[in-house]
Amino acid sequence: MDPAALKGLKDSLSGLENRLAAQETASANRFTEIEARLDEHASKLADVPSTTQIVAAMEQLLAKTMSSLDERLSTQAHSIEVLKTTVSQTDSLLERVLESLDSLQTYTDPAEFTGDALLQRPA
Repeated sequence: MDPAALKGLKDSLSGLENRLAAQETASANRFTEIEARLDEHASKLADVPSTTQIVAAMEQLLAKTMSSLDERLSTQAHSIEVLKTTVSQTDSLLERVLESLDSLQTYTDPAEFTGDALLQRPA
């Protein structure tokens, strides 16, 4: 073979080897970056709670909220009962007071409450 052609072939082969080495280095660097990102994502994924944990937390929160709601409703029901009793007692007392006033009016002479009757009374 011709020495010039052989030298050209060797130069091409050397250039191809250099490009292949550069490509291998770039691929190795890229794979290293990808592996690092995969490790980072794996550690982040390990920190994310599982579906079971999320459901358990939601159930616990819902149970606490329902318990609080039940407690508040019970307190309000008790307050309503106390208010009903108080209103009933007030109504009864007011009725007795009105009955007493009516009975007082029947036993007293209405003329005694007029100014004329007070002036006509002997002192």
